[in-house]
Amino acid sequence: MKILVIEDEKELAQNIADYLETENYLCEFAATYTQALEKINLYHYDCILLDLMLPGGNGLQLLQAIKEQNRQDGIIIISAKNAIEDKVSGLKLGADDYLAKPFHLPELSARIYSLIRRKQFNNTNIIEQKELQIDVLAKTVKVNDEVVTLTRKEFDLLLFFIGNKNRVVSKSALAEYLSGDIADMLDNHDFIYAHIKNLKKKLADAGCGNYLKTIYGSGYKWEL
Repeated sequence: MKILVIEDEKELAQNIADYLETENYLCEFAATYTQALEKINLYHYDCILLDLMLPGGNGLQLLQAIKEQNRQDGIIIISAKNAIEDKVSGLKLGADDYLAKPFHLPELSARIYSLIRRKQFNNTNIIEQKELQIDVLAKTVKVNDEVVTLTRKEFDLLLFFIGNKNRVVSKSALAEYLSGDIADMLDNHDFIYAHIKNLKKKLADAGCGNYLKTIYGSGYKWEL
């Protein structure tokens, strides 16, 4: 799961990232309005943490720009400005949640998890597709009630495919999802093939149907 932390307080941003990375999130940073807008125009995120007070622009303006693009990224406003009008304005513009500073990092993590679960998995912790069962919270996978051991990358890929079921996902989108903004600097996407090959083999060996299809020349698609 990929998070964009838009926060000009460097120490706070790093503390957020350090904590979320222990929860298996991949975090990227933007410290100014311009940096944030550039990243948003280039990449997609499972959740954006948005400070309202940014050098070079207002966070609410940035939120409006995000929504004008009809993006589906989850957005949580994190701001010291806890006036009711800021909260109402942010939610009206399309933010999914609002958390006033100071806050506890476990609470932030819980809100991110709840938001992603609601947006991608119909507000459930357990995803069931025929013989396949995934516990999003416990990060476990079962096929026909037998546990399948996946690496972190394989588990993230599986959730990403299911969250984008019946859509063709390009190799470049997968590279960005797994590697963040360094994906553009990679010479090739061979690591994508390796992770997908291992994921498909583990699922098949456990008796799972072949739901992950290769769309030649385009990418991959999860379909039942």
